[in-house]
This record gives sequence, structure tokens and C-alpha cells, in this order.
Amino acid sequence: MMAGELALAALAILLASLLGLVLSHFLPLLLNPKAPRGSFGWPLLGETLRFLTPHASNTLGGFLEDHCSRYGRVFKSHLFCTPTVVSCDPDLNHFILQNEERLFQCSYPRPIHGILGKSSMLVVLGEDHKRLRNLALALVTSTRLKPSYLSDIEKIALHVVGSWRHHQPAAGAKEDGGGGVRVVAFCEEARKFAFSVIVKQVLGLSPEEPVTARILEDFLAFMKGLISFPLYIPGTPYAKAVQARERISSTVKGIIEERRSAGPCKKGDFLDVLLSSSNELSDEEKVSFVLDSLLGGYETTSLLISMVVYFLGQSAEDLDLVKMEHDSIRSNKGKEECLTSEDYKKMEYTQHVINEALRCGNIVKFVHRKALKDVRYKEYLIPSGWKVLPVFSAVHLNPLLHGSAQHFQPRRWEGSSQGTSKCFTPFGGGPRLCPGSELAKVEAAFFIHHLVLNYRWRIDGDDIPMAYPYVEFQRGLPIEIEPICPES
Repeated sequence: MMAGELALAALAILLASLLGLVLSHFLPLLLNPKAPRGSFGWPLLGETLRFLTPHASNTLGGFLEDHCSRYGRVFKSHLFCTPTVVSCDPDLNHFILQNEERLFQCSYPRPIHGILGKSSMLVVLGEDHKRLRNLALALVTSTRLKPSYLSDIEKIALHVVGSWRHHQPAAGAKEDGGGGVRVVAFCEEARKFAFSVIVKQVLGLSPEEPVTARILEDFLAFMKGLISFPLYIPGTPYAKAVQARERISSTVKGIIEERRSAGPCKKGDFLDVLLSSSNELSDEEKVSFVLDSLLGGYETTSLLISMVVYFLGQSAEDLDLVKMEHDSIRSNKGKEECLTSEDYKKMEYTQHVINEALRCGNIVKFVHRKALKDVRYKEYLIPSGWKVLPVFSAVHLNPLLHGSAQHFQPRRWEGSSQGTSKCFTPFGGGPRLCPGSELAKVEAAFFIHHLVLNYRWRIDGDDIPMAYPYVEFQRGLPIEIEPICPES
């Protein structure tokens, strides 16, 4: 009898829990009948798994195509365990981004906070974010076309590109004094370049220093965890990422202490500015600022360069135009003469290519926001507390906004603004526009300069950029390269 009562009690608790789960999932639908049309999917999971299904980054993916065709370009869903309004509309996206902290607020999932840290510029809010971003903008502005920065980029680009001549030739290729076809895992090389540049700029470290290798090893573990399932169990990528961040923090704190002990000797890097008396950052904020800088300078820049190489590898005409532009720039310089800010301004078609690679490749697919109050915009009601996802890729690939949107056509940028607009937001917008976006473009342009002048290449096999939603080349973008001029 007792056992039967316990079983009935357990069944009642289970049924009540299931009923509570169903009610909590569907109750927002009943309480907010004027929210945009859409569907919530299954309790707990909602439609998150479908939304995150991998697809080519130059396509919308099945979920967005289906929902836009059924409900329009603004619809409701249940994503990341939260009622959500998804916007594929350029005007609404712009409205959301421009009303940061007034009507909407940055709202990344809690596990992201566990990896990035509570002081990260990506997750802090209000005045804390404004203070950190102003510092980042000041650093970027003072750095962007500084001769020493441009020189560092060029030296590292020449080192990376030059190292390929010593790779083993591809099977069947002749070796003739540095000539012959070689296969390079390009994404790895682009990451090597981007990390070397940003670690030099932020911490004043050269690639060959042991501490640089140590930071890179921990940083790779950090990156894997950032895009993994958020389960903190020893041995999981998420747990390893949290531990890697602690080790990076310890390393950076050690470098900070060394700088303080060394006195007034200046390296001219970001860390010098962080340690100056003109700002009031805590040590934890300084460490987070360094980590944010490494993250932005590493992943965004390396992916942008990989995208440019991928799309140029499929368009001989555009590659020829880029090469002609860089041949012209180089023809007016001495053999060993470095590139300057004036040379960068002459890379006009290269900028068209970079913008088109950003539009087609969609390195940042969407961002997370939350409505701070009930928001009415045109015919839409966004309920207070709901998540809001402005989807940039849906705007970039909208054929009504960009003719032949699925095709890589750099000429579309001729005569138009090179900056962001409602229809082009590769680095976000509003108060959270990525402060380092221009640095990424400068580094990509300098790297492409030396690539096109030294090598011919083609994609080795089939590889495409996939959105997971983070963007990644499945095979690491292997390319066959052949030196244009054999080493003397």
C-alpha cells in the first residue's frame, strides 16, 4: 500500500512538473497575442536546435528561409530557452542597435559570461561598457595608421607568406628552388598571422617568445570552449575553456607586474595605455580588456582573410583586378620599401573585395539583445523581457537590398560608402559597433598585398564556410599555392 502511494505521489509530481513546463513555455503566447506571428516549437528546447542547424554562411539556412516565408521578416520563436523576436528586417535591426540601453540591452546566454568573465566588454552593460569602449576606440584611433603598427603587420605577413616556400611540395610537383605547388591549410596560417599581430599590438610580444606560445595554446582551448555546449564537467571543452581563461589571466597579470616593476620603459602597446594613470581600470578589467582584444583581433581578422582568399579563389576576374592594384602600388616603391598609410588608401578595389567578403561570408550572423520594456515599432510589438535577435546575414543576403545577393560581386561597392549602413552591418552597429573593425580591414589588406604578389593559388577540393552559427571552414580551407617568382 505504502509503495503504491509513493508511486502515485511521484507520478503526480512528474505530471505537475510537465504541466508547469508546458504552461511556462506557452504562457507568453497567451499573454502577448499582439507579438509578431511565429511558432514556439517544443517545450524547453523550443526551436533552438533548428535555428542552430549548420548551413553555408552565404545562405540563410533552412530555419530562416522557412520562417521568413511563413511569417514574414519579423517573427516570434522560442530560442535559447527564452521567448524571442527574430528580426531579418534592416529598419528594425537598425532601430534595435541604435536604442541600446534605452529600449534594448545586450543579453548573451549566461554560460558565455562564465568564459569571458564578468568584466568583458562583450557582456558588461551601461556606463561600464561605455567606459571600456571609449578606451578601445581611443587605442584603435591612435593605432590604425601608425607607422610602427603598419610595419609590424607587414613584417609578420612577410614572415608567414615567406614560410610557405619551405613547405613540402605537393605529391607529383617538381621542386625547383622554391617553386612548385604546395598545399597550405590556409585558416591555420591566417590565424597564425592574426594572433602574431594582435599579441604584438596588445602585449608587445613577438611570435618567437615562449610566453607567446603559452598564451596561444591556452587561447586555442579558450576558443574551442567558447563555441561548445556549456557543460562544466572536468574534461569538457567548456570546462577547459574556463580553466584556460584563468591561466591566460594569470599570465597577463604576471606581464602587468613585470611592466610595473620595470618602471617607465615603454613598448608603445595597448598594455602601456592600460597601465597609465589616465584610466581607472581595475586589474580584472585590464585582464578582460586584453582578452577581449585578443579575441576580436584573432578570430574576426583571420576569418575575414580566409573569406577573401576563398571568394577570390573562385573569381579569376576579381583576383586579376586585385593583383593589378597591388602591382601598381608596388611598382612605385623600392624593393624593400614598406607599405604606408597612403598605400593603404590606394587599395580601393581591395576594400570592395573585403566588403563583399564580409557581406557574403557573414562572420557575425546575429547578436543577442533583450527588450527592457514593451516596444512598439511600426506594426510590431516586442514584449518586455523577450530576447531579440537582429539577424545581419538575412539583410546581407536579401536580393531586394543587394542585387544577385548570392553572388560575390565586389563591383557593387564602387561609388558607395565603405562604412556600415542599415543594409550592411558586418561588425554590428550602434554603441556596440566593433571598435577594431578598421584594424581588421587594414591587416587583411596588407596580408592580401603580399599574398597576391608572391603566389598563385586555388582551393584544394571542396570547402565552404559553414555557420554553426559561428563561421568555420570544415576542412580548414586547404589551398594549392605556387610561387610566382622562384626563390633566388
